Amino acid sequence: MTTTRTSTVTRRSLRGAALALVTGAGIALSPLPASAAAGGPAAAPVALAAAPVAAPTHAAQVAVNTALAQQGKPYVWGGTGPGGYDCSGLTYSAYQAAGVQLPRTSRAQSTAGVYVDRAHLQPGDLIFFFQPVGHVGMYVGNGQMVHSSTYGNPVAVVPVDSVWGYNTARRVV
Repeated sequence: MTTTRTSTVTRRSLRGAALALVTGAGIALSPLPASAAAGGPAAAPVALAAAPVAAPTHAAQVAVNTALAQQGKPYVWGGTGPGGYDCSGLTYSAYQAAGVQLPRTSRAQSTAGVYVDRAHLQPGDLIFFFQPVGHVGMYVGNGQMVHSSTYGNPVAVVPVDSVWGYNTARRVV
């Protein structure tokens, strides 16, 4: 029996290229939550599409699409892409792609834009964690954010509530 192995790097490169192609076509991406299919024990898990949530502005949508397209890329301390990102490098680069200038660090980014109450988050809003601020993610809708968390964990979409130490949120466009 012969099996073909695809390296993780190849799969990530192909996934990144596909995401970049979709994003470049102006298609908004949203995370898909998993759910078990109805039926007996043999039922396989299926993904249910989350209702797409559009960002409030074109610039915010470009930033969200850009950040989502980086999923799977490694955490790199001080990284602003394209090969890897730290948390603020991801948000900095995503908004730079949208033509919006942000400060480089999470603490400095936490003073940009205007305050947003947690109950009123919209895609593209920046969410800050810890006191003093030491981490940032970008809200993508449906209670989820995209972020680059720490060494060994690639850029990923996670529930906002899965990261402890919520501090504040800001809307930059």
